[in-house]
Amino acid sequence: MKNINQILKQQIEQIKPDRNTLSEIKATTNDFIKNLEKKLKSKNFRAEVFVGGSLSKGTLIKKNKYDVDVFVRFDKKYEDNEISNMLGKALNGKAKRIHGSRDYYKIIVRGIILEVIPVLKIKRINEARNITDLSYFHVNYIKKKLKNNKLAEDILLAKTFCHAQNCYGAESYIHGFSGYSLELLICHYGSFLNFLKQVAINSKGKIVIDDKKFYKNKNEVLRELNESKTQSPIILIDPTFKERNALAGLSNETFGKFKEICTKFLKNPNEKFFIQKNTKEELSNKYGKGLKIVEVRTDKQPGDIAGSKSKKFFEFFVSKLEREFMVKLKEFEYDDNKNTAYFYFVSDKKKDEIIKGPPVTNTNNLTRFKKVHKNAFIKNHIAYAKIKHDLSFKEFIKMFKTKEKSIIKEMSVKKIESHK
Repeated sequence: MKNINQILKQQIEQIKPDRNTLSEIKATTNDFIKNLEKKLKSKNFRAEVFVGGSLSKGTLIKKNKYDVDVFVRFDKKYEDNEISNMLGKALNGKAKRIHGSRDYYKIIVRGIILEVIPVLKIKRINEARNITDLSYFHVNYIKKKLKNNKLAEDILLAKTFCHAQNCYGAESYIHGFSGYSLELLICHYGSFLNFLKQVAINSKGKIVIDDKKFYKNKNEVLRELNESKTQSPIILIDPTFKERNALAGLSNETFGKFKEICTKFLKNPNEKFFIQKNTKEELSNKYGKGLKIVEVRTDKQPGDIAGSKSKKFFEFFVSKLEREFMVKLKEFEYDDNKNTAYFYFVSDKKKDEIIKGPPVTNTNNLTRFKKVHKNAFIKNHIAYAKIKHDLSFKEFIKMFKTKEKSIIKEMSVKKIESHK
């Protein structure tokens, strides 16, 4: 069996893009930036362009499709709601506008996906009007830290590992680790392996990391930060902005899953932990015909908006399903490319049960109870009804679509299909 260091070394070689690919990406990006700068200048827009994200930091992972973050820093004299429209004019309508906390644009050039993001050119962090305005500071901070090439490689490992285990992404349907937070964590722990060990094995209770020592101690962090920013299992104080928890979006559920995976990997190191798992294939192999799959599609914008709406609908669906079945497994997956969510279930029928209704003295509620439950009976002056759980999963789906028609429409769901 290969030891853990051999596996990590092998992974580094596999996940790094080759020099030719990197050169092509950089050349494409540079050509695009030069052209964009000319257009901004021709329209007399006071703005400058810089490359952010993984490409600028040297932490780009080998992919089938590459995406690059291009930030356009507009003079802060412009209104916050102006700059998205200004950027759209400079791009001449050739890019797709993506709605978000501040609209940005997506354009494909020579097979490279360029995400062009408008931000304000600020000198001080507290002048930021949107989280994207901090990107310039994030890039510069990480670049200084990554003069040590070994740290950059460990960040590649962390991102690949988390992505493969569906823990990567700050989107609200994932509630995982953002790229920036993983960069900060690797810088803090010094290596990918130490990050796994400290988080999975040694962490007890809430983890608080404040590398810039903005606060005296953990208690002051918990006391001074807004309560909404201290709910995550890890509080990672952004070294560029003391009032921000860079892991505020990490959920206890995702972190719990991540810790389990880390423990398994450290006990039995294997290359498979770095390979994106096929959820459908994996669960089908494990549960066979017992696995139920529900395919759901909304009419919302692909990405975080549609994914989050689908996740919310998943939670509603599960709450209804658990009334009729004993749910042994429930798993959610969202495919950004297909803009489709998949709900995976393994369930058994519930045993018949008797539910308690209103006392006979509550005539109004008693009448309603009897109307809903034709088999209601009275015992010791209280109404009861026997509930039979004899629906098949297929019958449940059909009933759900009819009974919850208004909720389905309200939640923008356009397709619900059950299949194996």
